[in-house]
Amino acid sequence: MALATRTDRRPSMTRTLWDSTVGKKTIMAVSGLIMLGYLVVHMAGNLKIFFGPGTFDGYAHWLRTLGEPVLHYEWALWIVRVGLVAAVVLHGVSAYQLSRRDIRARPAKYVHKKARADYATRTMRWGGIILALFIVWHILDLTTGTVHTSFEAGHPYQNVIDTFSTWYGNVIYIVAVLAMGLHVQHGFWSAAQTLGVGNATRDRILKTLANLLATALTVGFISVPVAVMTGVVS
Repeated sequence: MALATRTDRRPSMTRTLWDSTVGKKTIMAVSGLIMLGYLVVHMAGNLKIFFGPGTFDGYAHWLRTLGEPVLHYEWALWIVRVGLVAAVVLHGVSAYQLSRRDIRARPAKYVHKKARADYATRTMRWGGIILALFIVWHILDLTTGTVHTSFEAGHPYQNVIDTFSTWYGNVIYIVAVLAMGLHVQHGFWSAAQTLGVGNATRDRILKTLANLLATALTVGFISVPVAVMTGVVS
């Protein structure tokens, strides 16, 4: 008699987490907070441009030597880049799958919509698409120099000046930053709810903090192209 073999293996905890709605929302929240932390640090680095080319170029060089001599040249920077790419991919895929799941779950004749919730959802969706496209452009412009006609490796200060000396460079950057501000404003509060931080008493504080973060990041990032356009930085 042949022995029966068990083929119904239970899915792993990781797979179960990924397949569940709660799991996807948690992944979105955590990856979003990782990207938010990067944005704060990135903005602080960008503001060094107001201290002149020596300071800004020196900061860019320091990023490439971070971790030496334990790590080789640019290793730390590449570790950060890989981590950010992973966060962006997980965030984007989770958002897309949750959106498709939400559409499938709606009744066929769903007439009465919550205007505020729908507006926030549309803003997050389109904002995410704009930011994804901008990330590609930003890398090709100021990292690889592929779309930057006067790109000079090792001269980030001048590369930034050149980018924001063109009308299209300013338009692309400012539109993306405004989309980022709206994304942060709603996303930070949403992440807090997902991770169980929010409650009836903390909601006002979290919303205020979300507004402050979004405003600070928007003003901080936009101040660079505005400074170049007005000649404050040249």
